[in-house]
Amino acid sequence: MKRSRPVQEEVAQTFVREFNNLVRLGDDDEVFVAGLGNWQATPDSLGPRVVGQLLITRHLTGLLPPELRGGLRSVAAVAPGVMGLTGIETSEIILAVTNRMRPDVVVCIDALAARSAERILTTIQLADTGIHPGSGVGNKRVGITRECLGVPVIAVGVPTVVHAATIAHETIELLVDKFRNRAQFYEIVREMDAEDKRGLINEVLAPSLGDLMVTPKEIDVLILEMSKVLAGALNAAFHPKIDLECQDLTEYLQ
Repeated sequence: MKRSRPVQEEVAQTFVREFNNLVRLGDDDEVFVAGLGNWQATPDSLGPRVVGQLLITRHLTGLLPPELRGGLRSVAAVAPGVMGLTGIETSEIILAVTNRMRPDVVVCIDALAARSAERILTTIQLADTGIHPGSGVGNKRVGITRECLGVPVIAVGVPTVVHAATIAHETIELLVDKFRNRAQFYEIVREMDAEDKRGLINEVLAPSLGDLMVTPKEIDVLILEMSKVLAGALNAAFHPKIDLECQDLTEYLQ
């Protein structure tokens, strides 16, 4: 894997533009960021790693007059862990902090399960519909949504794992394409739709592999680099002083 700073810079700038199109922050708006996930499991540690690199200012904005704040919005963040570590639903922690802080927007960062192997750490998903932690790996928890918190919730997700069954499904698709000229094999598989194929694969793999998830062997490096990109992009999106046209975002990707 080769690191490319120009590519990171381009991804960060694109993210900032899309984020600003999704949510319009006022100069005095307060942002609460939740880095979801288990910091003890590398593929699930993206959220906590991003939070650890954000420019946190909520404890400072109240001490400085507006003219000295320098275009820095009030930002607070927390990495609430997972229920297996805390014994508390993640949504309960986020709701408690939100009720106390009364932020204008909540931003949740989480690792996702990919629908395709080629999506792993090559896609950043943005949504304004909230997030349901653990749903991608069959561990559904209470959702973190606007209906739950009473404020807009922006979800930022990056696929870091993929189901073994998904890899098997993609392998079959490649085989179908390769053996297209072998009529009997091709006709049998061609008549099955995508969901039928997935169902068959799950039925075959479930007894031995269960819900096996797969992640790249370089996941520790990939998570580190992606967390830098997201943290730099979010810092630029949150704080007007970090101007994309005048500042080099790599300054915030150290």
